[in-house]
Formats: sequence, C-alpha cells, structure tokens
Amino acid sequence: MLGTLHTWPAAERIDLLAPPAARAVADLDLADARVAEIDPELADTAAFCERYGVGLETSANCVVVTGTRGQERRVAACVVLATTKADVNGVVRRRLDARKASFAPVDEAVAASGMEFGGITPVGLPAGWAVLVDEAVAASAEVVVGSGVRRSKLVMPGALLAALPGAEVLALTR
Repeated sequence: MLGTLHTWPAAERIDLLAPPAARAVADLDLADARVAEIDPELADTAAFCERYGVGLETSANCVVVTGTRGQERRVAACVVLATTKADVNGVVRRRLDARKASFAPVDEAVAASGMEFGGITPVGLPAGWAVLVDEAVAASAEVVVGSGVRRSKLVMPGALLAALPGAEVLALTR
C-alpha cells in the first residue's frame, strides 16, 4: 500500500481509467500497473499527496508540450517527479527540434489525448507523440501518475513508464 491508497490491478478496474488508458492497459503488458480510486476534487498533486499520504517524490506529473519549427508541430508528454519541473525551453525544445516549445493549450491537450485535464497520463497517448520520461521517474521503484481521469491514479514502477510505446528516458529537469 502506498500512503492510504487502496489499489487494484489496473486490468481489473479499467472502469477507473480513461478509455485510451484502458485500451493501453488491455493491449500492453502492464501487469505491474495498479489503480486507486480517489476524490476527483483532490486530483491536483499537492492536495492529492497531502490527503493520501503520498510523498511528492513518489508522485509524477505528466504535462503536454508542443514544439513548432516553421509549419511543423510536434507534441510530447513529459513525465517528471512532482518535486521538479520539466525544462520545456531547453531539453524538451531541443528534443523536439523546435524553435519554440510551450505547454499545450488545455482544450487541445484534452481533445487530442481523450483524457481529462489534471489526469492526463502517459499510458495510452496517441501514436506519434513523444513520451519523455525523466531519468528520476524511470529509476523510481514506484510512482503515482494520472489515469486519464481525475477520479483515480495509476501506481507503477518507473521502469514500466520508461518502457511505454514511444517512451524515451532523458534528464528532463532543470
């Protein structure tokens, strides 16, 4: 048990996942992924960690970034521990080979991912998106990350996030 979270194997509770995340759990070998139901009002990292007794160093955030070069637009999901911030204008921008990189507008991130704002997860993102996992996340024995909806969280080894389709492990933080 992590903090006060009660978890189930994610494959047994796909009702707690956004449809794209549920499909990914069914299609990929994610046997080590677990899911916990939470109060959706407490989905934001600080409130979640405080209420459920999960350390910020165990909680990971997934942010959607867009990079542009000319008319070409590239999208990446960046997964970093809650104690850090992704270096969007440095590492991420260079990785996307973009002149400019910024956080994706909420409505675009939600529409493109098929997930809820504040719950976007790297599990089940659209093909073609880069999934950039910070090396500290990949090295974590266990991390808590969104499930695609605000009413639950996924709990899994960082190595499992690093092995997702399209995932690449980098030093993403400043």
